[in-house]
Amino acid sequence: MPFYSEDVIEEVRSKNPIVDVISGYVRLQKKGSAYFGLCPFHGEKTPSFSVAPAKEMYYCFGCGAGGNVFTFLMEYENFSFAEAVQALAERAGVRLPSQESSPQKKREADERQQILEVNKAAAKYYYALLRGEHGKQALAYFRGRGLSDGTMRQFGLGCSDKYGDDLYRYLKKLGYRDELLKNSGLISYDERRGGHDKFWNRAMFPIMDARGKVIGFGGRVMGDGEPKYLNSPETKVFDKSRSLYGLHIARTTKQPGLLLCEGYMDVIALHQAGLDNAVASLGTSLTQGHANLLKRYAKEVYLTYDSDGAGVKAALRAIPILKEAGLSVKVIDLLPYKDPDEFMKALGADAYRERILRAENGFLFEIRMLEREHDLSDPEGKTAFYNEVAKRLLGFSEELERDNYIEAIAKRYQIGFTNLRKLVFSMGAKGVRPEPVKKRAHAKQEGKKKEDGMKQSQKLLLTWLIEDVRLFSVVGAYITPEDFTEELYRKAAGILFQQQEETGEVNPAKIVSLFEEEEGQREIASLFHAKIRGMEAGGEFEKALKETIIRVKQNSVNERLAHLDPTDLAGMQRIAEEKRTLEQLEKLHISIEKGQNSNEL
Repeated sequence: MPFYSEDVIEEVRSKNPIVDVISGYVRLQKKGSAYFGLCPFHGEKTPSFSVAPAKEMYYCFGCGAGGNVFTFLMEYENFSFAEAVQALAERAGVRLPSQESSPQKKREADERQQILEVNKAAAKYYYALLRGEHGKQALAYFRGRGLSDGTMRQFGLGCSDKYGDDLYRYLKKLGYRDELLKNSGLISYDERRGGHDKFWNRAMFPIMDARGKVIGFGGRVMGDGEPKYLNSPETKVFDKSRSLYGLHIARTTKQPGLLLCEGYMDVIALHQAGLDNAVASLGTSLTQGHANLLKRYAKEVYLTYDSDGAGVKAALRAIPILKEAGLSVKVIDLLPYKDPDEFMKALGADAYRERILRAENGFLFEIRMLEREHDLSDPEGKTAFYNEVAKRLLGFSEELERDNYIEAIAKRYQIGFTNLRKLVFSMGAKGVRPEPVKKRAHAKQEGKKKEDGMKQSQKLLLTWLIEDVRLFSVVGAYITPEDFTEELYRKAAGILFQQQEETGEVNPAKIVSLFEEEEGQREIASLFHAKIRGMEAGGEFEKALKETIIRVKQNSVNERLAHLDPTDLAGMQRIAEEKRTLEQLEKLHISIEKGQNSNEL
């Protein structure tokens, strides 16, 4: 990843006013000193997405998304931090310093870019061919599948010629060399025929990455040839196990969750019906790479695979992979129709939305499919079924979540909650260990409540410091950045204290730029946009501030004491002095107006 200095990053940020940049994505309306609009990161009807030009920050009070102009591009465009810097530098005309890289890395980067250029040229060629004399058969095929001209245009659909070297000759005229064309996966070579097209006599589906760049192709044969569907081989820009068809559109959907399909036409049919959250894996079983990619854009996935035996098996393979990535999984019932495309033609979008609302919990779907393998009319078969169910229930490590599933299954199969729960515990006691199920993100551990409370205190103290720089003279008498035991907050505190000491003020947007991870940027952004109550409440606020300082300092002292070497006498002495300071602080009254402490005793 390229490295840019803090000065370069700040120059790029300062030359890209956040309101100007975000206005290109979100319709904003000025209200007071801030701008508001509908959040692009979650569906909402009432604007809760705010952009503060004075702070050069944005924040959504609905979903918590927030940060500076770099963060916005990282979240919206799915850029890395370096890619966001490069895109904004180009927008503002800032020349970035050249990055040192090995000759090999430079060659690889150049080849990737050249392959993308070849793919783009091929996509334009296929697109134009579909709309000409040679594209009549493929165009009739697409229209026969019910696709409108607008949908074909949106997905860049095209066709390849009946002649096996037409694209090759076209790309050669554009000046591309044979080695590059071979590495693009579009052209094959052999001694007898020389260069010839990978795809010919096919309806063509360009495959794009999340940013809309063509990384590969899929082709459906026109006629009876084999294979019926053909995908590009893997190249330096195309990895089937980490690519999802339709994601370049679905990533900006306002629909809750993503619809995961099996084929191109399923995705296209759903999008044409207004369900723009549909994606599909590319001629391969779902992988962990696919699941991790889905996780970047959604918390919930609806499996809408074919309803036949192969589709059911594919769903059963996909569910644990999606769970392992931390996604909530539901399964849509398409019966009596085979796939989403067929369902949509028969019943339409409204009926499909009804099926989404009635989608089955992924784990309960697994249990229902497991039921088919056992004869529940036979006592032996029923016992085997319940034993297998109990084994799978052991995969939920959180007791409340496990009990909720026990209750649902007991009700469905009339076994009785207590009996099933006993069976689960009995299996656990015997050492039965199922494949682990990823614990849901909403599950909380009781033992973390105290830790979370301290995190909130540290966050609150930082937020107060940001809102009122007068507090630095008060807080700084007792608290240093090292007293923040949360690593993220300790780093933020260090930057804040340094900024205030050097300039007498704080620069929120610059602070966010120093955190390259999106999660860190989001967390820091929340400090600058927290709704502070009681800042003008006089004595009540001063009392709350004093109590928060004491909690943060006491926690810091306890942490250091727990990790102190018993032979470190100097360290013991420092902690003893800080404890005496804490005792004195408890007797003091903090006055914010005076910016000092006074003893009331």
